[in-house]
Amino acid sequence: MLTKAADSSHHEKDHVKKPHDLLHEQSTAYAAVLGGNGQIADGWPRVDQWADSLEPMFESNKETISVSCAESGLPNNSEDETVFIKDAIYQVGKSSGVDARFIFAIVMQESKGCVRVQTTNNGVANPGLMQSHDGSGSCNKGGVIQNPCPRSEILQMILDGAEGTPAGPGLKALVAQEGGTTEVTSYYMAASAYNSGAVASSGNLGQGGATHCYVSDVASRLMGWTDGSSLCAPDVIGQI
Repeated sequence: MLTKAADSSHHEKDHVKKPHDLLHEQSTAYAAVLGGNGQIADGWPRVDQWADSLEPMFESNKETISVSCAESGLPNNSEDETVFIKDAIYQVGKSSGVDARFIFAIVMQESKGCVRVQTTNNGVANPGLMQSHDGSGSCNKGGVIQNPCPRSEILQMILDGAEGTPAGPGLKALVAQEGGTTEVTSYYMAASAYNSGAVASSGNLGQGGATHCYVSDVASRLMGWTDGSSLCAPDVIGQI
């Protein structure tokens, strides 16, 4: 089900606010609170409702990326490091077959693009820009911070998250597992599995063992949301 959370009532002839309009006019507005199992019939966005391409999507997030490390008391990205992120996403998107926009949405959801993001560990180490499954790519290993963060390390972070690691699957395997790249719902289900380890048995993407608003947030990022407040309520989304 779809609950409108931004002023997207100014319908065009196809009754959908164009993605580039969202990117330029509402980049800080949360696009929509999305519940259910990721089906278009329940209001989840079609691919043509995503940002037109990675380029405008990345540009609208550059300001957020530029200050993302400071939130954790770490040195912010240099301009070169931020460019390396985009280059790596283009490269890995092409090699993996995973939509570059989807890879970038996961990067922003996991780290806001901070190349020196800390590794989290709730039983499994999750390092790097995509907080991958025990990946090798990181510029903050054991408290040792790399500044600058090398292009090769940034590429490895994106590879770990998109292609997977010896310890666990990445986006490529999860999208394939959930139905493949020709079905947009597969991306939303893969996001849930990436976050939680598996889609909840109910099929509801707002349920499961990790961040309940994760997939709704990712979908809003794909439609243009950047750094405004998420309007998704974790204790409610699983009931929609």
